[in-house]
Amino acid sequence: MNIILFGAPGAGKGTQSEFVSKSKSIPIISTGDMFRDAVASKSELGKKVSSIMSKGALVPDNIVLKLIEERLTKDDCKNGFLLDGFPRTLPQAKGLNELLARFGKKIDKVISLEVTEENIISRLSTRRICKNCGKKYNLDTMPPKKKDVCDDCGGELFQREDDTPVTIKHRLSVYYIETQPLIEYYKNQNILQAVDGNKSVKEISDAIAVLL
Repeated sequence: MNIILFGAPGAGKGTQSEFVSKSKSIPIISTGDMFRDAVASKSELGKKVSSIMSKGALVPDNIVLKLIEERLTKDDCKNGFLLDGFPRTLPQAKGLNELLARFGKKIDKVISLEVTEENIISRLSTRRICKNCGKKYNLDTMPPKKKDVCDDCGGELFQREDDTPVTIKHRLSVYYIETQPLIEYYKNQNILQAVDGNKSVKEISDAIAVLL
C-alpha cells in the first residue's frame, strides 16, 4: 500500500508514521532524510542538494522528485511506502502522480491528521528534543523522568527555536495555504481520509488502523 500522511506541524505525523510503517511493513520516506542521505552520498545530485541547502534555499520540486524516484527503486519499497512531509504543494502532488504512473504505481490512501490550532500550539510549545539521540518528549503528556535529561541516553533536552507560539502560528499559516489545495485534490480522487488528531496516540493509531 502506498500512503501519504498529512498533518500540520505538531499533528503527530512522526509517531503515527512509525505505527503505520510497522503495521504495514513499509518504509517511511521523508524528504528531510533523503536530503541528508543525498548530501552524505556526495553524488552529483547530492552535491546539488548540498549547494542549495547551504544557501538556505528550498530544494526545487524537480530535484525532490528525482530523489523520490531513486528512493522508490530500492527493494524495501516493493510492497509499498509511506510519504511523510511530501507533497507540500499542488505542483508537487501532480509531479508525484506522474512519477508514480511511470512506475505503474499510484497513491492508495491519503490520511490527514486534523488537529486544532490550540492543541498544536500547546503540543509544540511544550515539546523537548534530545540533543544527542533526537528522542522527543512533551512536558505535559510525555515528560522525561528527570528534568531536561533524556531517559534513553542521558542527553540534554532542548526546545527548538521555532517551537514558540508566535513562530508556530506563522508555520501553521504557511501550512494551511500550501496544503488546502492538496486536501481538495486528493478528495476529488476519493482517496483522502481525515482522522481526528486531537485524541490520544492510541486512539489515533486505532482510527488509522481501521483505514489500512
